[in-house]
Amino acid sequence: MRWLIALTVGCLSGCSVGHYEYSKEAAKRVDMTVTGIPTVLGIGALGTTIPLTPEYSLTAAHVAKYSMYRVKAWHPECDIAVVYHKNTEPNLPPPFRNSHIGDNVNLYGYSFISAMPVASSGKNLINTTLANDWNKPSCVVVAANAGVVKGMSGGAVYNASDDTLAGVIVGYSSAIDDNKSGKTLYKDVALYVPYSRFQVWLDQVVKS
Repeated sequence: MRWLIALTVGCLSGCSVGHYEYSKEAAKRVDMTVTGIPTVLGIGALGTTIPLTPEYSLTAAHVAKYSMYRVKAWHPECDIAVVYHKNTEPNLPPPFRNSHIGDNVNLYGYSFISAMPVASSGKNLINTTLANDWNKPSCVVVAANAGVVKGMSGGAVYNASDDTLAGVIVGYSSAIDDNKSGKTLYKDVALYVPYSRFQVWLDQVVKS
């Protein structure tokens, strides 16, 4: 795995990056949750959750904060949370596996524009920092050249080779710049917290 730490620029700017499309498969793997304050014209915003066990779901912390679900646990460094949610999907929990730079991945979530399940595909490009109110710099995230739209936060990233869960979508960035040279390395990338960053914490949360 190549550990090149870069600075994310323009994270969460705009509504989407890259290509994504309607997906029936996404509806089988993730759930939609309402976040924010509902309005007369409809929902205020959308987020995505990942069925984890018959009682819990996994999602981004910034989605959990404003969702209708009660939070079981917050990750101390990463934009990750476990919420209480009744799940009836078979074969829970989903199989997890740490991904690697260069691996192909599939992303699943819900679009806040259409409120429909969507998916995209791409490749892991680089490990990068993401510092905001929800994610500390110590929680390194992965940038992938896959499409993401608002509403997919909290959604699932699967390893394409063996269909194992590799991480949780937390946002996107218009550009990834090298810290030393300032050169733009990649544009319009998806950002997700890899399983390696929350594996131990998640095991403890579920067992408790």
